[in-house]
Amino acid sequence: MAAACSGRGLTVLLLLAISVVGKALTPSTFLTTVDQARLKSVFQAAQPYQDVASAHYSILGLQLLGGTLPNAQDTCKIISAKVDTTSPSSLYHASLAAKVLGSCKLNVGNVQDLLSSSIKDEAAVADIFYAYFALKNLGLKVDKSQVTKSLLESLKKDDSALSYGYAFLVASDTGDTDKFFDSIEDIIAQADEVDEKYLQFEGGLFATSLVVDGAYKLADKAKKAPTISQDKVIKFANYFLSRKHVHQLRSAYYFLSVIKTLTDNKYHIPIAVTLASPVAVSQASPQIEVRVTNLMGGSLGTLTVTADSARHLGDEAIVLSKKPFKASSSDKSLYELDFMKAKPARGFYKLIVSVNPQKSDSRLIGTTGAEVDIKVTSQVSIENVEIGVSDKDQTSAPRTTKLVHPKKASNPVEADYHQKIIMKFQLRDKTTSELVTAHQAFVRLTNLQTKQEIIFVTESDEARTYKFDLDVGSSAKDFGHLSGKYSMELIVGDSVIENPFSWLLADVKLMFPEGAASEKEAHNQYAKRPEIKHVFREEEKRPPSIISMTFTVLVLLPILILVIIWVKLGANISNFPMSLSAVGFHGCLAGIFLLYYCYWTNLNMFQTLRWLSILAIPTFLFGNRLLSALASKRKTT
Repeated sequence: MAAACSGRGLTVLLLLAISVVGKALTPSTFLTTVDQARLKSVFQAAQPYQDVASAHYSILGLQLLGGTLPNAQDTCKIISAKVDTTSPSSLYHASLAAKVLGSCKLNVGNVQDLLSSSIKDEAAVADIFYAYFALKNLGLKVDKSQVTKSLLESLKKDDSALSYGYAFLVASDTGDTDKFFDSIEDIIAQADEVDEKYLQFEGGLFATSLVVDGAYKLADKAKKAPTISQDKVIKFANYFLSRKHVHQLRSAYYFLSVIKTLTDNKYHIPIAVTLASPVAVSQASPQIEVRVTNLMGGSLGTLTVTADSARHLGDEAIVLSKKPFKASSSDKSLYELDFMKAKPARGFYKLIVSVNPQKSDSRLIGTTGAEVDIKVTSQVSIENVEIGVSDKDQTSAPRTTKLVHPKKASNPVEADYHQKIIMKFQLRDKTTSELVTAHQAFVRLTNLQTKQEIIFVTESDEARTYKFDLDVGSSAKDFGHLSGKYSMELIVGDSVIENPFSWLLADVKLMFPEGAASEKEAHNQYAKRPEIKHVFREEEKRPPSIISMTFTVLVLLPILILVIIWVKLGANISNFPMSLSAVGFHGCLAGIFLLYYCYWTNLNMFQTLRWLSILAIPTFLFGNRLLSALASKRKTT
């Protein structure tokens, strides 16, 4: 007995370990026929071609998808007219597009010297890439040893992942693989991991696809498996598939190119396990269908597909283990499983799937730990429904009426502000006959006259019995104190309930305290209110003008007295220096006094400060020069 329990415990631990290790790694999507049609439309939309790069990506993209290529003769004329014979990159794009068209001979003149001179130690890796393939596509002479030497020297100056991606593609074509193959592992190690599920290089989709595509083409030429671990290959595949909705022409081409490479190579072919049936299963629809394909949606031959475990996300219960799927008779990539045979409780499940080819194929990776999310739904019945009225103080037994879904109570329920409306019910799973709860269980009361709605939440107790209790008096404010007849509806729903419903239970007549709110106010609780207009404080009354004039005279009187005294004393103004600084300083000073007067009469504080800041600058400058002149004059005298 103990040994049996120990064995079952070990099985559970093993299944949990498999689910953790394989979590989110095996691709859960692929390039569907809809995706391929959308990519084809991206390539076709580039016509008529505005430049040779667009022609290159469009024509090669259509070729990868098996689409119809544009008219060779017309396209060749466009490419010949738009190619820049002084640019290696333009010659590369034009020559490759012409090569794919087949019957297109470019008239680019003598570009041998231009392209050969671009392959040098000082050149960028990308320029060497363009020049080499342009020479090769045009059928011109290429010094492959010089190409390798220049690549190695250029990589010493720029050892980015993008540069190595170009170098891998060149080396895979020249055949000089020994000097570059060992770099694959180092470059792959530079990739950034995101969410423990994706791998990508700085530079995004273009750089990442160039490196991975180049690494596999180089490995194929070297006849050695690339030094990339299987989990990294899957993470790269996940990243590429996350970008499958790309609409940029260049990115669409490089995305498709690398997906093609990961679909057909000698070393690593990631599989994609996707849910092909609706996410919900039930007694009426018990089958789960999964589709197992390569990244292009192609069949992988005869496979053994197994559901390793199915774990309930609520209570972590494992409801099945090691259940084989049945191959579909109509589609070789589809596999079916009757999930409801395990009698799972309703809720959400994580299904762990493993794949094993009947004919051994070591290239297939991601064969374990694939995750599929499903939910089990069921129908519920509502029973033991009672609705009634009770007193607040519970001095008497509540008066209740039993209801049967979907019938409405024959008589209205009446309650005043001294009473409570009570209601209770239970939900039962029709499949398991167990009492269940729902995420959404509401009571909606709607005024039959004003159509105003008030919604209350019902809650279940430990026995899974839902209870609703409405204190009429305490809830008067929610209803706007509006007495009258209301319809009472019960609304029940849940993501795993197949038959959510809204049930009109009864009409209820509510009577709220009189005088708490006027009927007009209650009716217009949500009506437009009168506009609130802000009233500024009225200005205080000014004193009589005789008072202000008297005050003005008193203020100016000292100045008058000062002038009289100056006259009697015989004031001497002959020493006033008639210079620009003296006149300017006194003029600005007079202007400041004038500004004070204006502030007193009609300017506000901010206007006064603005003018004062303007007058202060020349006053300071003139005053400084005047004082300096007076000081110098005193020293000389």
